[in-house]
Amino acid sequence: MSDPATPPRSLAEDLRVRDDASLTVLLRSRPDLITPVPTDLTQLATRAGTRASVVRALERLDRFALQTAEALAVAADPATYDELLALMAGDEGDPAVTGALPHALGTLREQALVWGTDDRLRLVRTARELLTPSPQHPSPTGLGPTVQEATAGMSPGRIQEIVTTAGLPSTHDAVSAVSALTALFTDRTRMSALLADAPEESREVLARLVWGPPYGQVTADPAAHLRRLLDRGLLLPTAPGTVVLPREVALHLRSGRAHRATEPLPPPVEPASTHSPQVVDTTAAGQAYTALATVEELLKDWHEGGPAVLRAGGLSVRDLKRTAVALDVPEPVAAFWTELAYAAGLLASDGEADERFAATPAYDEWLEQPAAERWARLAESWLAATRTAGVVGGRDAKDRTLSALGPGLDRSAAPEVRHRVLTLLAELPQGASPSPESVLARLRWERPLRGPQRDDDLRARLARWTLNEAELLGVTGRGALSAHGRALLGAPGAGPGGKPAGGRDRSTGPSATGPTATTGPTSATGPTTATGATGATATAATTHGVTSTGPGDKLPVHHEHPRPAGPPEPLSAAEQAVASAAAARLLAPLLPEPLDHVLLQADLTAVAPGPLRRPLADTLGVLADVESKGGATVYRFTPGSVRRALDAGRSASDLHAFLAEHSRTPVPQPLAYLIDDVARRHGHLRVGAASAYVRCDDDAVLNEILADKRAAGLRLRRLAPTVLAAQADPAGLLEGLRAMGFAPAAESAEGDVLITRADAHRTPPRTAPEPVPDGPPTPDATLLAAAVRAIRAGDLASTTPRKPSGAAPAMTGGELPRTTSAETLATMQAAVLTGESLWIGYVNAEGSASQRVIAPVRVEGGFVTAYDHTADEVRTYPLHRITGVAELADDQV
Repeated sequence: MSDPATPPRSLAEDLRVRDDASLTVLLRSRPDLITPVPTDLTQLATRAGTRASVVRALERLDRFALQTAEALAVAADPATYDELLALMAGDEGDPAVTGALPHALGTLREQALVWGTDDRLRLVRTARELLTPSPQHPSPTGLGPTVQEATAGMSPGRIQEIVTTAGLPSTHDAVSAVSALTALFTDRTRMSALLADAPEESREVLARLVWGPPYGQVTADPAAHLRRLLDRGLLLPTAPGTVVLPREVALHLRSGRAHRATEPLPPPVEPASTHSPQVVDTTAAGQAYTALATVEELLKDWHEGGPAVLRAGGLSVRDLKRTAVALDVPEPVAAFWTELAYAAGLLASDGEADERFAATPAYDEWLEQPAAERWARLAESWLAATRTAGVVGGRDAKDRTLSALGPGLDRSAAPEVRHRVLTLLAELPQGASPSPESVLARLRWERPLRGPQRDDDLRARLARWTLNEAELLGVTGRGALSAHGRALLGAPGAGPGGKPAGGRDRSTGPSATGPTATTGPTSATGPTTATGATGATATAATTHGVTSTGPGDKLPVHHEHPRPAGPPEPLSAAEQAVASAAAARLLAPLLPEPLDHVLLQADLTAVAPGPLRRPLADTLGVLADVESKGGATVYRFTPGSVRRALDAGRSASDLHAFLAEHSRTPVPQPLAYLIDDVARRHGHLRVGAASAYVRCDDDAVLNEILADKRAAGLRLRRLAPTVLAAQADPAGLLEGLRAMGFAPAAESAEGDVLITRADAHRTPPRTAPEPVPDGPPTPDATLLAAAVRAIRAGDLASTTPRKPSGAAPAMTGGELPRTTSAETLATMQAAVLTGESLWIGYVNAEGSASQRVIAPVRVEGGFVTAYDHTADEVRTYPLHRITGVAELADDQV
């Protein structure tokens, strides 16, 4: 076991003296470390240092924490806290940096990217390799190699020349010469004197290289001012024609700063305008109602089978344009609505040979729910969806066009960005809408891009799309987060008067003013109490150094810092369900009540002054065509729409009764005449399948059809006085006759009139598309507690010393213990009598070997029953699978 009083010599030792709460934070922030659960802390440390895991952890740091890691990468290894502070704050000192550095360093410690005490800070080796400056991978600091690195291939004679020209005494070897030159460049007084004698042209060259890139080109015969710099080592050659500014010289010119602009505090999200909360909620509710109406209109238009599915999957460009025209929205917005319906499970492909998009059975269930609950389902699906409508029309890696409802639209970062953008809106005062640029600036600080900044980076585009889509969906109103939008996030202040309306108060990460500032490093004031994942109370000192495993076992550390608070964790499924229900309750009073009446006009129109109840809306949607939408919907009655209602099985008397019942005005005479006229002619002609035929009891009507030139394309001929045969199919014959002004009815093979309904086509039951996760999911508390317990027990098994056996020395892990079957059985039986714990090697049925610490309880029938400290439970093991057994050292019993 590690001695808590001794500074750790490796990351594994550093993790070994941490408490359970600290390990839990590490595994939660880096979930890839727990897949699968490491067998012990050495394996956990090894996994935490792998390149893929370190890259993922670095990409999730905020800008200041990443700048702190970059500063450690150019510092000495190990570095002291004071050296790190000097690199971050500079010679003149920056109070904001001084106050924020403990928080940033604590973040790096908690994520196991930095380990060691304050006088020996070490960056994980892989992170140092990734962040250290090199010609192939320049550092964001703009610094170059050290004097020692830049002179590695230089001849000793040339190094001695540089030392002598710089005014230093010559040395006996190159190593001491490089050390002397380094000491000169890191001495502020001597460096100032050396640079004071340099001509202005030389200082200008250094000024051009000081903030990077540190490399420059020179000719074979450099000018005098360049030669002066080369002779004194202020510029060092790295290749023919290439020189570099040594890191020590650059830091002197920068007044000790590793970065040109250090950003210790997150930029605030600035309100662009402020509205009253009532106006925001009302506007958002209006948008929510429009969102419901738009999704209903989209799926109603696809009731009988929507557009065909492309061979590669998705919606064609032409069909997307038609959908946009039908919804009266731009094409990107139409793509958003189709993707939203698909994400909510209301829309899918039918899977037929002639595959088409259509509504799912879940759509019918969704229609029966109250309006607020229907909106909550759409909003919840939008929050969690990884499919991103904003990329529709772009190109994939193979230069293929990305289609709506097609493959390749998943962007794993989308849910996180949506949640974070809305959370930033929730941090503003109610009714305040943010400046989009300030939101983007905040997101870039919280998750900066490693490498050159780009205006079109994915997170920035996702943030812009989130702001637009939230407004379309009614989560925001006039750019400000609504009350039901706050409730959807589970944020506080969602109810009237700022009171929580469901969900729970969740940390939202660094505030606009940044982390709590302190005046500088202070001494530890004592241990604080933290509850570990196992539920036991552990004592931990919240310091720059790692926390201890128990009272009195603290490492020697110097500074105290608050435990970092990252961005808010996403709601669990159960919490999201509660939050969605709370959002629906807040939205419900703001939505207009459905009406049970319309206003019939003499010009064959009906005005719906608001949303209609479901049965009325469905019937009226069949009987009339929508002419205009808005606050009031205008329906127009036409011969075609009346015929559609008759085809659906309604009679003329049914239609008269329906209109009389639901109209607040008398049924206009023109509308009554229209219904009677269409009904009188409806079904007078009958169309069936031969190829197709027309029959009518009135042969004069058939004569009229044959004489009409428009019937030439149908290729009709008389089979009998009351029957005409056609070469067209029944559907084409129906359409042709209707275009000629007739009202034919389709009939079955038995001669019965076929009744067609608008909602006839549905897909088989479909599930909504599963979001594509951005790496391993965040483990829950139960899994974290079990993982920490297993890692602790496995580490105990691998590090507990064993008693020496004969002449063999005591061992601390490594290979499995090996004993004969007789020795194993005898040792087990003795341990049952004495109650001692043993160290065993065990090979399971899959051939995986492990080491365990057990306390045998019973040995019989070839099995040993024991309390397994590794699993923290009683287990039974076959004796033939135990490779060997050893007693624990006396000080471990």
